[in-house]
Amino acid sequence: MRFPKPTKLRTLSQIVFFFLFLFLLLRTEFRGSLTASASETRLAYPVSLFFQFDPLVAISNALSSHSLYRGLLWSLVVLIPTMFLGRFFCGWICPLGSIHHFFSSFKSESKRGKQLIDSNRYKRWQTTKYYLLIASLVAAVFGTGIVGWLDPFSLLVRSVGLSILPATNYSLQAALGVLERSRYASVQTLGSILHFILGALLLSFKQPHFRLGIWLGLIFVFLVALNFRITRFWCRALCPLGALLGVVSRWSVLGLVKNPEHCNDCNRCLLRCQGGDDPVGGVPWHQPECHLCMNCVDECPEHGLRFQFFPGQKTVGTSLQRRKVLTGLAAGAAVVPLMRSTPGFATERNERLLRPPGALDEQYFLARCIRCGECMKVCPNNALHPAFSEAGIEGLWTPVLVPRIGYCESSCVLCSQVCPTGAIWEITEKEKGWSGDVAHADKTFRLGTAFYDRGRCLPWAMATECIVCEEWCPTSPKAIHLQTVDLIDAAGNSKQVKQPYLDPSRCVGCGACEYACPVQDRPAVYVTSVGESRSRTNQILLNRRKG
Repeated sequence: MRFPKPTKLRTLSQIVFFFLFLFLLLRTEFRGSLTASASETRLAYPVSLFFQFDPLVAISNALSSHSLYRGLLWSLVVLIPTMFLGRFFCGWICPLGSIHHFFSSFKSESKRGKQLIDSNRYKRWQTTKYYLLIASLVAAVFGTGIVGWLDPFSLLVRSVGLSILPATNYSLQAALGVLERSRYASVQTLGSILHFILGALLLSFKQPHFRLGIWLGLIFVFLVALNFRITRFWCRALCPLGALLGVVSRWSVLGLVKNPEHCNDCNRCLLRCQGGDDPVGGVPWHQPECHLCMNCVDECPEHGLRFQFFPGQKTVGTSLQRRKVLTGLAAGAAVVPLMRSTPGFATERNERLLRPPGALDEQYFLARCIRCGECMKVCPNNALHPAFSEAGIEGLWTPVLVPRIGYCESSCVLCSQVCPTGAIWEITEKEKGWSGDVAHADKTFRLGTAFYDRGRCLPWAMATECIVCEEWCPTSPKAIHLQTVDLIDAAGNSKQVKQPYLDPSRCVGCGACEYACPVQDRPAVYVTSVGESRSRTNQILLNRRKG
């Protein structure tokens, strides 16, 4: 019985895990009814599965929050085997690594001979990822989750979920629209069939739009394009998870055995080497850099390379320069005080910094949030977006509510369900408290408070009837109430107009009023973060909290 080659098994593994990741990412979207009971308002699949198996997320979360959020202990399933097998995760499982692996295969078509071989030799700049790992973990010790900027799963979900998939959805919808509007019945039928199939597999329930989506997409495309110059540049030089697994795999018992007597110096083993670990004969093997892609074994015409347990041959570990290690330590220690010494973190926080319901207080939120974008992807109203300047440099790409684009649904707690690190604490619809009487509910989650700009409000400024904000207000009793007043219009005619007033004790800051306000450009009613329940200091009512 002949067994398939290791490279074929690895390719099959990469395909399976990539499509599993894509499936879970596509399922990070609620397609049910938000009016259903809280027990039904849940996603059917564990969309945070890959984050739970990410050792970098688990370690940084433990360092920054001094605790380990539920499910992250599963990362030991990856970490422990790495100690014995090496960086199998990078070569066999990681979906971002598989994308880079795929596009790197096209590099061999543009480079030939010595140029391709030289590009796949070990380079000193490959140690950059270790310094980034050191800086990220030290920063986590000082209480920040900026490791999510470079964590491969955070990068992939953020880039694909908030940029690539929305762009793909828009393109497919436009193409299907052309088919379905065709004059020919057969083409219309084809368009309808494709729409039905793609609607079940790929298309979003409605077209999402995300701020900064273009930049997230361009960053991702740029990183992928680097593979045409250097094989798996991200994995070799920048990936902090790869660096962590490389450190752990330094003493693995599975290693590469080189048989010098079978080597004819053809250098074919370097043609498709993914890790830049020098599998070629005559030089030590850089074990922490190897992705276990097995391409070198498959390429060797003399069968002079093989992987075996306890190889007993000399390898080269992670060789770091002391000065650069100290620089990484200093950078990680200095970045948090520098980012948090600005006024914006304390007294002058951006008024539009509206966090999702269940979000921790800002300091603890920034410590846990890994900027993955899962909460933004799952939001049914497209209300959550990556922050740019609202939360300062440290809060880049963290979720903020943008009411003008979408509001927080009263019965929705999906963002708290998908958060992998507890930055948004999981709550129920009952705990959120927006469906009942909020006037006396001390434990109701409040995102902020709405305010009126009477100079732009139609009933106040133009004596024009408008009750949209009151109609959209979801609280019971409503936070917005109307009072009828007698006015004289410009023509001297007497008329009655209902003017809106807000009761801040009932307002939850959902943003529905701002979303629905018919006044174009700047709305006449807007929500700020003052009064948010997650903060004891950012309050407008002195009696909001007791004790």
